[in-house]
Amino acid sequence: MKVVILAGGFGTRISEESQYKPKPMIEIGGMPILWHIMKEYAYYGHNEFIICAGYRQEYIKEWFSNYFLHNSDISFDFRNGQNEVTVHESHLDSWKVTVVDTGYNTMTGGRIKRIQKYVGDEPFFMTYGDGVCDVDINKLLQFHQSHGKIATLTAVKMAQEKGILNIDENNSVKSFREKNIADSASINAGYMVLNPQIFDYIDGDDTVFEKTALGRLTAEGQLMSYSHEGFWQCMDNIREKNMLERMLQEGRAPWKKWDRVVPKMKI
Repeated sequence: MKVVILAGGFGTRISEESQYKPKPMIEIGGMPILWHIMKEYAYYGHNEFIICAGYRQEYIKEWFSNYFLHNSDISFDFRNGQNEVTVHESHLDSWKVTVVDTGYNTMTGGRIKRIQKYVGDEPFFMTYGDGVCDVDINKLLQFHQSHGKIATLTAVKMAQEKGILNIDENNSVKSFREKNIADSASINAGYMVLNPQIFDYIDGDDTVFEKTALGRLTAEGQLMSYSHEGFWQCMDNIREKNMLERMLQEGRAPWKKWDRVVPKMKI
């Protein structure tokens, strides 16, 4: 199955780095977070990707155009006045990657609509290019296939940072405790499976997928949630980027199921 990744937003909340590159290309562990997400899917055997690019889309295309060069041992021989290139060994992933310019100001739904011709008439995975997760992709797919609805999204609960106050009618605090996971509502973590009928729920570039398409699906009983109790984390700001970086360096990154040495980075 093809994997569609939304990678066209501006990333304004992490502008320290997104002013130079698209948010999904911000690196953790020496590689873009987009690459980490693709490695997650490839680990479960899904290695055909469609990247919905927009802001600084040329950066993504250039990165993948150099991927072979940067992951191969190569000799450049100029002795005969020519550029003779010999590839000795390649360390590439077995991927097919289609990068599509889905527009600078296009909304999330519009970006998905624009890649319809690349998906074809078949179900596909879809997620956002700024969050990593240790969800079992194939169990997610099995769940989607079991219920027969148009869409499945992965739902997670995030522990809240603020404390819980029990206040009486006189504004006196009767008790206090830290919030825990039980206090949290489920949120949309992405990692979706969508049937091709989803394109009928998207009108055009101005369609916000989460508000319009998912809203209609909910009203029609066509949206199911796959509850994930494991790890999920988005990268919305520098603090979260540094947290993911630290997890990689300390060897406790739940989403990393592949072998690759993580370089030591200054955090």
